[in-house]
Amino acid sequence: MSNKTLRLAVAAIAVSLSGAALAWNEGGGEQDEALHLQGNAENGRDVYEVCAACHLPEGWGLDDGTFPQLAGQHHNVIVKQLADIRAQNRDNPTMYPFALPSQIGGPQALADVVAYMAKLPMTPKNGIGPGDDLEHGKKLYEENCVRCHGPNGEGDNDKYYPRVHGQHYNYIIRQFREIKGGQRRNANPDMVEQVKNFTERDVLAVSDYTSRLKPPKELLAESIDWKNPDFE
Repeated sequence: MSNKTLRLAVAAIAVSLSGAALAWNEGGGEQDEALHLQGNAENGRDVYEVCAACHLPEGWGLDDGTFPQLAGQHHNVIVKQLADIRAQNRDNPTMYPFALPSQIGGPQALADVVAYMAKLPMTPKNGIGPGDDLEHGKKLYEENCVRCHGPNGEGDNDKYYPRVHGQHYNYIIRQFREIKGGQRRNANPDMVEQVKNFTERDVLAVSDYTSRLKPPKELLAESIDWKNPDFE
């Protein structure tokens, strides 16, 4: 193979990989429509009644990993995930029936409920792991996760990278396993590539470390006893 041919092949691979990296979040359709609508948190409270049955009125989910914490999550992240579930770009058979327009409404309802969730304070006591392999978890996080999720798990709203600080240990484990197993079809291909060779020890260790990253105090509820006054 000549040097010129080799350069062209490398360039073609780079373009292909770049396209794949963009394809995970091409947007369009309902996602774009909801993102460009002004969300009304007051109306979102009524929509959230459907969500509260599983994610709890406080939006804290369950520390057994069945349901994630949604409170305080980035606006764009929740819009994308809801739109992907509704468009069947993400497999979530438990949530799918509840996310349908017949249950919660169209793009305006998405914008409204996301505006409501974003203002909920996060739990000050999320589920964490056993803490027996944290040095290994820290090393993995710093080598693989910091670039997108940030040093403290803060994520990036503009780039659709979720907050992972304050998320439940068991939920994080489940997401790693589903990404490795191909069930999270809407996963960022960069992350798919990064975690494909993770061992089970790696998954458990980095999930444990991540679950211990603490959100800023201003995002947290005053105590674990806080109750959402909208549902009292």
